[in-house]
Amino acid sequence: MEVSYEHRMEALILPRWHRRLTRLSAAGFLLAAAGSISLHAQRYGTLPVPPANPLTPEKIALGKKLFSDPRLSGDGSLTCASCHDPAHGFADHRAVSTGILGRTGDRNVPTLLGRGYGALQFWDGRAASLEEQVTQPISNPLEMGAAMDTVLSRLHADPAYTGLTAESLAEALASYVRTIRSVDAGFDRYMSGLPNGLSDLAREGLRLFEDKARCYICHGGDLFTDEAFHNTGVSWKEGALRDEGRARITGKKYHKGAFKTPTLREIANTAPYMHDGSIATIEEVIEFYDRGGNPNPFLDENIVPLHLSAAEKQALAAFLRALSGSVRDGTP
Repeated sequence: MEVSYEHRMEALILPRWHRRLTRLSAAGFLLAAAGSISLHAQRYGTLPVPPANPLTPEKIALGKKLFSDPRLSGDGSLTCASCHDPAHGFADHRAVSTGILGRTGDRNVPTLLGRGYGALQFWDGRAASLEEQVTQPISNPLEMGAAMDTVLSRLHADPAYTGLTAESLAEALASYVRTIRSVDAGFDRYMSGLPNGLSDLAREGLRLFEDKARCYICHGGDLFTDEAFHNTGVSWKEGALRDEGRARITGKKYHKGAFKTPTLREIANTAPYMHDGSIATIEEVIEFYDRGGNPNPFLDENIVPLHLSAAEKQALAAFLRALSGSVRDGTP
C-alpha cells in the first residue's frame, strides 16, 4: 500500500498524530511485516540538497573525516566532534561550548540532528545554509580559532586532502552534516502502527503534548520543530535581557530574546537544554513551561502557564524520552 504524497506532507506538518494514525496504520503494518518497522523515511520527506552541492558518497566520507580532524582547530586540540559529540546526540554535555585554550562561549552547543532539513542555522539563524554554517566554528576565536589558510596548509600535507579548497571543505562538511539524523524511536514505531512503540504513560504524554501542554505549537512535525524563533523568557533573568538572540541578527525589537526552536529528537541524550544550557533535565524543562516561562516585554504569546498535574508532567516526560532512538550518520 502506497502512502500518498499528501499524507506524507500532512505527517510532516500537522501535530495531531493520533488522529492520523488510522490512515497510516495499514501502511505501517505492511512495512513492519516486510521488515521495515518505521515510516521515518516516508514522514521525513525528501532531504533538501542545494543543486550546487549534490550529495555523493565520496563527499560525505570526506566530510566525516574532516569532522574528526583536529587540524581544523588553531592549536590542534579540538575537532567538530569535540562539541558535537556523536555519543551525545551530536550535542555537548556542557552548558556552554568550550573552545581552544579553555575559552568558553555563551551558548549551548545545538544538536546537528536533522539540520539538513533546516532553513537557517545556529540558535540565532545567522547562517543561511549548512555550507555557511560549518566553517564559522573553525574561525571563531571562542571555538576552534583557526584561519582557513592555516587549516588548508596543514591539510594539504596529507595526501587524503589533495586539492582541498575552502569551498570543497565546506561542501564536504555540509554534506556529512546532512546525513546526521535520528531514526527508529518509540514514537516512530508507534506511528508505524506498532502499538507497543509507546507505553501507556508515553501515549498519555503524546495526548498532552498535542493538547493541554501545547508543545506542538512550536515542536510540530516529524522533526519536532517549527524552525522558527521564539522568546520563551530563558534569556531574561531578574528582568534583564542576557542575550539578544535573533534580534542581534535582524535588529528587530520583537526578536529580542528569541531563539530557534530546537528539535526534540534524541532529547533524552542532549542535555543540558535551552540556548544557554541553563536547564539540566527534561523534568526541569517541563516545570519551566508549566509556570509560563520567564515574563518579559517580548514573551511569545503562546507561552502561558499550563497548570499540569504531577501525573501529567510524568506522562509528558515519558513521551519526550520516547523521541530518542538510533542516531545515524555517514549515509545519504
